[in-house]
Amino acid sequence: MPLGWLQLKHKPLRLLVALSGIAFAVLLIMMQLGFRSALFESAVRFHERFDYDIALFSPDSVFIVRPQSFSIRRLYQTIGFDAVDEVTPVYISTSVWKNPWDNNRRRINTIGFQPDQSLLRLEGFEQASQLLRNQDVVLFDSGSRPEFGAVAEAFESGQAVVTEINDRETEVVGLFEMGTSFGIDGTIITSEDNWLRLFPSLPRSEIHLGLIRLQQGHDADEARDALADYLPEDVLVLTKQQFVEREKAYWNSATPIGYIFAFGAIMGFVVGAIIVYQILFADVSEHLNEYATLRAIGYKNRFVSGIVLQQAVILAVLGYLPGLAIVYWLYGKAAAATNLPLYITQERATTVFLMTLAMCAISGLMAVRKVRKLDPAEVF
Repeated sequence: MPLGWLQLKHKPLRLLVALSGIAFAVLLIMMQLGFRSALFESAVRFHERFDYDIALFSPDSVFIVRPQSFSIRRLYQTIGFDAVDEVTPVYISTSVWKNPWDNNRRRINTIGFQPDQSLLRLEGFEQASQLLRNQDVVLFDSGSRPEFGAVAEAFESGQAVVTEINDRETEVVGLFEMGTSFGIDGTIITSEDNWLRLFPSLPRSEIHLGLIRLQQGHDADEARDALADYLPEDVLVLTKQQFVEREKAYWNSATPIGYIFAFGAIMGFVVGAIIVYQILFADVSEHLNEYATLRAIGYKNRFVSGIVLQQAVILAVLGYLPGLAIVYWLYGKAAAATNLPLYITQERATTVFLMTLAMCAISGLMAVRKVRKLDPAEVF
């Protein structure tokens, strides 16, 4: 049986405190990384599921929920290129949704497009979008927050869901599932004609996003470069990957949210390292006589230091497992409450485990300095 484990279990209460501290550090790191990952994953849901190869976006737009408009002519100018197969103008703004049950009003992301064109790569969306040819109808995101009302449940049970959007009576005629993000609580999609009825002051000639699909066999990067050279600088020409990365960069650097989550993970690492260091340092101080004896009878520093590092590894493994179990439970609760994509991935679990090992190893190396400087003659 490892000597390090025998020393740790000799003080059960201290061992329990150490494992609790490490589990708390794992919990803090994993939750912060989970929220950070959910931030980025949810922020680019539309970017990844829109049906396009190249996007046109206003350079004045900060992120997709608050886009600035640009002339629809820029999108139609791209049709002259042989590589371009089809284009879709998209209108995006936030409207005021009236909860049909409690009459509370809440802002909701509102997207308009031409129903005869492709918008989202979602199963069943193409068939549902054909219902938008009628006047004053919308598709509702079943992954929206519950504050908008039990729309999905009512619709699936066969009830008619009629509400007011921007004070205009509108009916929900279908569902799709996208989900929320840190900037979007809910989404509705409608035809461009219905969208313009909801926003009568906005012109049809000004769009917020242009989706371009290329002919099969054409390279997106080459087409993007050709279009960027041809179009004026009042629009950004982005491949799908560039569009996704631009949105992530906004949330990571232009807002404090990404920094806060990263800082929280670092703080969890530091807190855990301090706790483990205090435990190991106290253990080393209590067993100085034993370590001095080992040194006196001929054991080298490597062996004595190995005992402390062995304790650090045991603490890392035993503290990580309960922390992971608690995180799994909390992820489920948080995901149910926020509709954010919170789940444990193999990559994140491995990363946090390696961070826990590193945290405990660093603490062990700091605590073992006292053993390395130990002089048996001074102890006895």
